[in-house]
Amino acid sequence: MNILICPDSFKDAVSAQQAANAMARGVKRAAPTATTHLCPMADGGEGSLDALIAATNAECRHLTVQDALGRPRQASWGWLSEQRTAFIELAEASGLQHLTAQQRDALHTTTYGVGELLLAALDAGATKALLFLGGSATNDAGAGMLQALGAKLLDQNGAPLPPGGAALEQLAILDLSTLDPRLSKLSVEAAVDVDNPLLGDRGASAVFGPQKGASTEDVATLDRALGHFADLSAQVLGRDDRALSGAGAAGGMGFAAHCFLNATLTPGIEIIMQQAKLPSLLPGIDLVMTGEGRLDGQSLSGKTPIGIARAAQRQGKPVIVLAGSLGDGWEACLEEGVTAAFALADGPMTLEDALPRTAELLAARCESITRLWLARQTE
Repeated sequence: MNILICPDSFKDAVSAQQAANAMARGVKRAAPTATTHLCPMADGGEGSLDALIAATNAECRHLTVQDALGRPRQASWGWLSEQRTAFIELAEASGLQHLTAQQRDALHTTTYGVGELLLAALDAGATKALLFLGGSATNDAGAGMLQALGAKLLDQNGAPLPPGGAALEQLAILDLSTLDPRLSKLSVEAAVDVDNPLLGDRGASAVFGPQKGASTEDVATLDRALGHFADLSAQVLGRDDRALSGAGAAGGMGFAAHCFLNATLTPGIEIIMQQAKLPSLLPGIDLVMTGEGRLDGQSLSGKTPIGIARAAQRQGKPVIVLAGSLGDGWEACLEEGVTAAFALADGPMTLEDALPRTAELLAARCESITRLWLARQTE
């Protein structure tokens, strides 16, 4: 019996690696002789760097950069020397998880630290960068990143813009001539887990701004500021990509990555599955187990369990999803290769009670599922 165990992290509870370990323990309790293949996954958000380093044995490097509020922070990034490829997770520098609820400030947070990580990759000799955009605390459309990479964003008096998306409303000059010239030889693939455009009711500010501390008035300010930035960008670049699917990812970083780094925007789970060579593992597998904190209708937009289920479906492999909760519309996942899905809770419990028990509950569910699977095989 060969089981592929490839969960995402369960937010605020266990990492993807810890989840995989717990699931394997449950399988082994039911089937000690089973062969388990552990392949921690992510979809481009927080934890993507860890998943990639685990999958590829890349070197984990560290750099002190500015966080979303401009404070020093030691961020990690991955370096795959033989491929001259850098793995950069936006959340390492500008992640929402590094701020308290009171510190969240969508008007002024910056992606400057992401630019600093890209500079470190260029200094290392990178010819390719995989940029993971989930989990941001920012809404500056990548303006801070551009400033770190050498671009000049100036107001009408010729002064550099201060950090944050709100300042973009004062942008008068966008000078890209001073961008680091090494960027022209850097191939960038940006991982996104949403398909939102830059602006409007489905845009970065309206949909994601509130969770980053934006009030209703702030959302209007930010959408207006990002719209002005898109106008000037179109003038400079000769094309307008504000409506691009994924442009609104990470507070508009999808827009900046595509427009200024010539990045292709790809679902994060697809990139990580490719790097981890997950499709090549599937032919010899009897059962796939995956999971994450919540499974619902929104999971179809590119979340880990659905990416894995679609890949497994192409090879005729059954997929079990374990989720902290099953939300509205989760049944649609059954049409995308999910064989069955189960919530972790073994009785009524609050989230506060459930989080510390996540590993225990994952092991228990996997033990039960494995026992059921073995019983089916003996019929």
